[in-house]
Amino acid sequence: MPAHTVAFLPLSKTVTVPAGVSLLEAAGMAGIVINSVCGGDGICGRCKMIIREGHVGGGTTMLLTREEIRQGMVLACQSYVRGDIVVEIPEETRAAEKIVVDEDAQRFRAFRPGITPKRYARSPLVRRVFLRLDRPSMDDNLADRQRVQKALAERAGTPSTQMGLKILRRLPDILREGGYAVTATIGRRRDVAEIMDIEPGNTSEKNYIVVVDVGTSTVVAHLVDAVRSATVDAQACFNSQSVYGREVTARMIVAEKRGAEPLQQALVADINQLVSTLASRNGVRARDITAAVCSGNTTMMHFLLGLPTGNIRRAPFIAVSTDSPPFRAAEVGIKINPRGLLFTIPGIGSWVGGDLTAGILATGLHQREEVTMLIDVGTNGEIIIGNRDWLTACSASTGPALEGAGVKCGMIAEKGAVEQVYVEDGQIRCKVVGNVPPSGICGSGIIDLLAVLVDRGIVDRAGTFVEGRDPALRFRDGLGEFVLARAAHDRGADGGDGREVYVTQEDVRNIVTAKAAVFAAVKIMLDRLSLAVSDVKRIFLAGGFGSYINRRNAIRIGLLPDIPVSSIQYVGNTSIWGASLAALSAEAYDALGDIRRKTTYYDLMGSPDYVEQFRRAMFLPHTDIELFPSVVEEAEAAATR
Repeated sequence: MPAHTVAFLPLSKTVTVPAGVSLLEAAGMAGIVINSVCGGDGICGRCKMIIREGHVGGGTTMLLTREEIRQGMVLACQSYVRGDIVVEIPEETRAAEKIVVDEDAQRFRAFRPGITPKRYARSPLVRRVFLRLDRPSMDDNLADRQRVQKALAERAGTPSTQMGLKILRRLPDILREGGYAVTATIGRRRDVAEIMDIEPGNTSEKNYIVVVDVGTSTVVAHLVDAVRSATVDAQACFNSQSVYGREVTARMIVAEKRGAEPLQQALVADINQLVSTLASRNGVRARDITAAVCSGNTTMMHFLLGLPTGNIRRAPFIAVSTDSPPFRAAEVGIKINPRGLLFTIPGIGSWVGGDLTAGILATGLHQREEVTMLIDVGTNGEIIIGNRDWLTACSASTGPALEGAGVKCGMIAEKGAVEQVYVEDGQIRCKVVGNVPPSGICGSGIIDLLAVLVDRGIVDRAGTFVEGRDPALRFRDGLGEFVLARAAHDRGADGGDGREVYVTQEDVRNIVTAKAAVFAAVKIMLDRLSLAVSDVKRIFLAGGFGSYINRRNAIRIGLLPDIPVSSIQYVGNTSIWGASLAALSAEAYDALGDIRRKTTYYDLMGSPDYVEQFRRAMFLPHTDIELFPSVVEEAEAAATR
């Protein structure tokens, strides 16, 4: 297949790509993050570029004006490389830096969960043990390998160990070079401890593990000091796979057409960039990072390992593996210690992955006496219900609307995103990430806005705009649009371009559809278990997005069940916190397997009443208003004022 050169202005970046690659993919290959929220579906219109030299293939789009087309502007996701080209990327098309380094990254990093997790016995999955061995003599002629194994059994409690041929060949020289004072790196490989490395001297105080939450939208990495059981630093970036689609199903289709390699390489490149940043920032050598522990949904783990995903999205929805053994990190391309191990957190089912298993571990849900619910709302909505006696899990496909995609002015929660909407002095106001003029609206702001619009009667219970209810409401071709923020004439001093931010009737429909998918799943799970909403004593909201949801507004629109707000608790990124617990404790790692086996996976696709429950949840908050008594009370109180 011929290759062509794509030069990106004004960034002075050039990349060579195969013919037929979209400009959006080419930008990703060049390490350029584009402000696209639809993942290349050609519906958001955010990936505009200008062709300065050469030509591209592709069809027409209604998202470009005649003037933009005259200027040579194209949508990057719908334009395909046919030869050498020079492309200009307008400033508004470029997203935030791929590595998120400012205060906005805090929502992804999640150093601490919202609760105190159980303390597990300290026993990292990979350890470095300093050994002072007895020198051989005529009276002590034990072989070198057996001498090391004996010392490890006595001092590290590892009666059964294995050693590779590469290390065995070097062992005599290492022992004698170090004067029989050496450090052994020991990794857990199921029930056997592997001697991963032997080096002269004492390097036991330098042992790090990188813990990664591989999210559909965001990849988060923590650098963990395995000696001191402490998180040293953390970093996040947006998942580069987004150029292949915002939803995992879109990426699965791409993988089937092109193979898993492009998606695997994009993900590994993100992880390596994060690891490199963390290591250099903290003066840590790559060889001192002895393991990577990765958590994520089942599809993300398949992409990471380069496994085929086609059977996950087709009935009967079968994964290749939900509990993979440790591998060499180098086998998938992760750049840590050459013999470092890669652990993936075991998943519960094809659509409930290791991120939820880690979440159960972090919150201690599997040890609680009261019935508790764990909800992780993202592109998929995963729900766990249970206590110490039983656990049940399911997943609902919500689509990306609650994360800002599928919404006309939607965006990721970065600088310029409206993250809160509220009423003050009778006026609808908003808070913007970074305190700059708004560029769009992210998931938490979308939930707030819909709740405010319903409270003020601008949107009715069916999710339809009511004409004449507010001066900011306008109609085009009979369909309403609510303008939250007018376009600013001047660019903000700290960034943000002050675009007009509004929601359309279609946006509202997408948001209602997403929240209906989550609540329908909750209702079916409760019904199957013969439980009422009142039987749920606590709800944990997990994930970076979940931690920024206004709980009261989420109840008002029918996203969350109507229980006291004080019983709904933010717990942050439990995926990475649970994975960190497992990285530092073999006991916690074993508990993950127990959780996986204990949890019953319920597939909503086989539920005969899912469509009916979904239809009933397509109202605000629900067709059965008695399910939301506090919302009724608020409405009645407001009517009497």
